[in-house]
Amino acid sequence: MKPKQFAIIGLGRFGASLALELMEQGYEVLGIDRNEEVVEDMSELLTHTVVADATDEEVLKSLGIRNFDCGIVAIGNDIQMSILSAILLKELGVTMVVAKAISVLHGRALEKLGVDRVIFPERDMGIRVAHQLVTPNLLDYIELSKDYLIVEMTVTDCMDGKTLSELNTRVRYGVSVVALNKQSGIIVAPTAMDVVNSGDIMVVIGSNDNVDRFESEVVNMLEK
Repeated sequence: MKPKQFAIIGLGRFGASLALELMEQGYEVLGIDRNEEVVEDMSELLTHTVVADATDEEVLKSLGIRNFDCGIVAIGNDIQMSILSAILLKELGVTMVVAKAISVLHGRALEKLGVDRVIFPERDMGIRVAHQLVTPNLLDYIELSKDYLIVEMTVTDCMDGKTLSELNTRVRYGVSVVALNKQSGIIVAPTAMDVVNSGDIMVVIGSNDNVDRFESEVVNMLEK
């Protein structure tokens, strides 16, 4: 099966990091940037790289941009170029268009243009770090939507040896444990009789308020 192909416009810190991670996962990546030096630095690390102006429709057509599974606009602080690039990707028929926003207003503009997913790297990282600082056993934090979160949390000593039925997270906190990462392997959709042990990682999903309440309850149990 042919690996997915990604086109990334803008090879700054965010774009380059994203491109390298996609390559690491086995995908094909085309990197596009106007800066020749940046493109040269990435040329041996990505599947293809090109020095180009992503606001030039004919250039994007010549690159066969519509054949890519996903186009990502990772341009840094040039909002006009970001918006024009996103418009062209949508008009040229790229299946999924993702764009980085540097402000709320920029994000709204991208959403109005029909961009499939708008991301705020700095804001989202700030939220993650804040949650990790106030909740020591929180490993990762992902916003699924405006109302729902999914988090990875380390099972604490106070939960050690208990079954999911005994923890009863759904009734007590309104959150569901959708996976357990144990030393013996990952359990997806664990049953009520599965036992958690200190050091295991539980993947929890729920509304913002319920996940926050669950996190705070765990912190309180740790402090007792």
